[in-house]
Order: sequence, then structure tokens, then C-alpha cells
Amino acid sequence: MKEETIFEIRGLFTYYGEEQVLKDVSCGIPRNKVIAVVGPSGCGKTTFLRVLNRMNDLIPSYRHRGEVKLGQNDIFRIDQVKLRKHVGMVFQKPNPFPKSIIDNVTFGPKIHGVRSKSRLREIAERSLRQAALWDEVKDDLKKNALNLSGGQQQRLCIARALSVEPEVLLLDEPTSALDPKATQSIERLIEELSERYTIIIVTHNLQQALRISDYLMFFYLGELVEFDTTERITTNPRDKRTNDYLRGIFS
Repeated sequence: MKEETIFEIRGLFTYYGEEQVLKDVSCGIPRNKVIAVVGPSGCGKTTFLRVLNRMNDLIPSYRHRGEVKLGQNDIFRIDQVKLRKHVGMVFQKPNPFPKSIIDNVTFGPKIHGVRSKSRLREIAERSLRQAALWDEVKDDLKKNALNLSGGQQQRLCIARALSVEPEVLLLDEPTSALDPKATQSIERLIEELSERYTIIIVTHNLQQALRISDYLMFFYLGELVEFDTTERITTNPRDKRTNDYLRGIFS
């Protein structure tokens, strides 16, 4: 049975000035799965992730060609604010706003027109519960978010992304700046959230990718070399480059 897809990507090329980064990437991203994007440094992983909610558009030298559809909609023809309501992103380093915890979580809903204080409070509680942070902060919602620990800050950033009820959550190395205990907490959270969201995670940690993902995307020098279920790729890689990467011959 063919998986339902949320993104359809056809003939995607990306450039920073004259430098080509992604080369003719075509694939369908399955809905409500965890997709780990792996490959050696400089292979285009983060560029690919940032295409999906048009974060690359902020870079003056960036350009692309090809097609990326979210459902039936061409993402390059959608208003960026509207697109990012559907496709949230969490970055490598936790980046809470220098505001209270509740103001961080309700920032997105306020942008999208939610004004009711009771509704905003409901959204904050729901989002913080989804991010497994509610029990730790429920009595300190007015506390400055910058006073939280690194792991709590990253879960707060996830709650902030979830507050607008996206379909997709993009995670760019979300645990690379965290200690092992906080990393384990984020990994458990990803597993729980995948029941409701499509999660696409860039990680340099191959063991992490194997632990948490349903699908693996392996990039090498801007090319999508292999994309399939994690089980299939790890047991029977079709390309020698994938096999070499999985065996640690290069990283």
C-alpha cells in the first residue's frame, strides 16, 4: 500500500550565487512519519530542510528551480506567513524570544489573529503539554523563557512551533546543543508527536536517525542518493555510497 504524501518534490535545484547545492531532487514525503535527513557535512541537508518552509528566501544570493507542492499547493506561490503556519521549524540552537514562557508560545496564534485571553491560555497549555513541558512550567508561565535550561528551551521552541497547529515540523539538528538527558527527552517527544505530525529532522548523528526515524533520506554532494524506509535502507542499501556512509567509511 502506497503511503499518503504531504510534500511532492520534482526537479529541485538550489543555488547560492553560482554555487549549486541541491541537484535534481525528486521525491514524495510521506505524511505522519519521522523522516531523518542524513549525509556528510556540506551535502545539502539543511538547505533541503529550509526549502520546505522557504527560510532560504531570506538569503539574497539564493535561488531555486523545480517544484515543491504541499498537498495541492505550490509552496513558492503561497504567502510565506501562511506557509509557515502549516510548516513549523525548530533550529539547532534553542532560540526562545526574550519574553515570558506564555508569550513565546502564543506569539504565532496572536500573529494569526487570536485575541481571546482564554483561547490563548488554552493554546499555550495544549502546546506545552504536547511538548512535554507543561508540568515543569505551569506555575511559572510569566517567567522569562531565557531562564529555562537548554533542553527546556528547545521543548519550548517546539511548543511555539506547535501552537499554530502545523501539519509538518522541521527540526534542524534539534539536539546537537543538548546534553544526553535532554537529547533523550527530545527523542521521546519526537516519537510521540509523529502520531499527529509529519516530522522531518536533519541530524549528523546517524545512530539517532536510526533510533527515531521511519524513513531515511541520504544526501551526498547535493544529490538525494537514497530515500526509503529506515529498515530497508539499513538492511539492503541500493547504492555503495549509502552503504559506505552507514558503515562509517565517511561522515
